[in-house]
Amino acid sequence: MIILAEIKPNFKWLLVRPVCMLGFGFGSGLAPKAPGTFGTLPAIPIAFLLAVVGVSVWMWLAVSLVLFIGGVFICSETERQLGIQDYGGIVWDEIAAMVLILGFVPFTWGWWLAAFAVFRILDAVKPWPIKWFDARIHGGLGIMLDDLIAALFSLVVLRLLAIWL
Repeated sequence: MIILAEIKPNFKWLLVRPVCMLGFGFGSGLAPKAPGTFGTLPAIPIAFLLAVVGVSVWMWLAVSLVLFIGGVFICSETERQLGIQDYGGIVWDEIAAMVLILGFVPFTWGWWLAAFAVFRILDAVKPWPIKWFDARIHGGLGIMLDDLIAALFSLVVLRLLAIWL
């Protein structure tokens, strides 16, 4: 009888699996606590670069779409190589969602911090319909979809904040 050991991903494991390195947010998903929060952080330099270069709203949407569509494959493949469904260290979904959000808030530290906080709260709490989709759609699409919905909700909340301020 062969007993398969549970895979405990580490940086060395990621180095030989480039797709998993992306799925784990360049290693940020290896954080022992709050991997989703740490996994959101790589979105900041990506969005910063897009903002500094001055990409248009349409280009930002195109980049976000590529990150999302590519993320379905990245998350599916990372999940497959791990052999664990929706593993907490898979954080490409957080990166793609946060890049999308940061493209639609003012390019200031205050707004980016607010965007980070609102998204992390919504992603963690998963209000309806985020929780509904999270429970019913699996694989790479499911991993990506609940964060996309959380990103859209975050943009609504941030827009309301902008109106009130």
